[in-house]
Amino acid sequence: MSDQNTFLSVEGLTVRFEGVTALSDVSFAVPQGELYAVIGPNGAGKTSLFNVLSRVYQPVSGRVLFDGRDLLRLKSHQIARAGIARTFQNLGQFPHTTVLDYLLLGRHTRMRGNIALGGLYLGPTKREERQNRAYCLKLLDLLYLSSAAGAPLGTLPFGMQKRADLARALALQPKLLLLDEPVAGMNVSETRDMAAVILDVKEQLGVTQILVEHDMAMVMGIVDRVLVLDFGRVIALGRPEETQANPNVIKAYLGEELSHDAHDAGAPSPAPASAQMSSSESGS
Repeated sequence: MSDQNTFLSVEGLTVRFEGVTALSDVSFAVPQGELYAVIGPNGAGKTSLFNVLSRVYQPVSGRVLFDGRDLLRLKSHQIARAGIARTFQNLGQFPHTTVLDYLLLGRHTRMRGNIALGGLYLGPTKREERQNRAYCLKLLDLLYLSSAAGAPLGTLPFGMQKRADLARALALQPKLLLLDEPVAGMNVSETRDMAAVILDVKEQLGVTQILVEHDMAMVMGIVDRVLVLDFGRVIALGRPEETQANPNVIKAYLGEELSHDAHDAGAPSPAPASAQMSSSESGS
């Protein structure tokens, strides 16, 4: 599956917990610069896959190559320096931290000054601080957060907090960005704004992105390719229009009986399935 153009290659990945198989022989490849989605009904294994890629889980078998490296040899604390960043579903860990300082937390792998020099705040340390702040301010501008740079995170509307978390992940200057339900809990306007930001990240920064998301309208409207999981197995992989029309995908979301009824009624359009996908998902 992997070749010289593949940026991330997952081959035969299997994850088990106490006899329960969360992922079974999962394989796929992500080219550099692509915007990739992983979807599936409840319990499909989406979060387990993300936890392997961010080195929280160790698979029982399989291989993961990232940018030419064996990802499974790395520990979780080595992931950031390897060039992988992740956003999170849950927010609010730093409600009193300003947005700019929150982004500076994400620059920790880019900072070389030690504690003694940091305390003196002279010479190289001062220049480094200035450079890192300048980079973070550019990110805030890209994500339409410049006006909130000095505001505490906890005072921002939910949609802006989610964008700030995305900015914090981007402050690492990652090669691969894992987006864990980036529009969960957002209203229509906030979802539209986040979708536009994700596309901006792809087009202006060139960061490879993999997102797990329940909003199928948003997913199908922006991604290059979709991987569909069901009970830990890959049931479809392809362009959005291909996966929406795939009978296995429709069956996984609607159930076998309903999918047959839809087919017998002459309703081949993928739009109804997309609507059902969005409403049926409430977990990974």
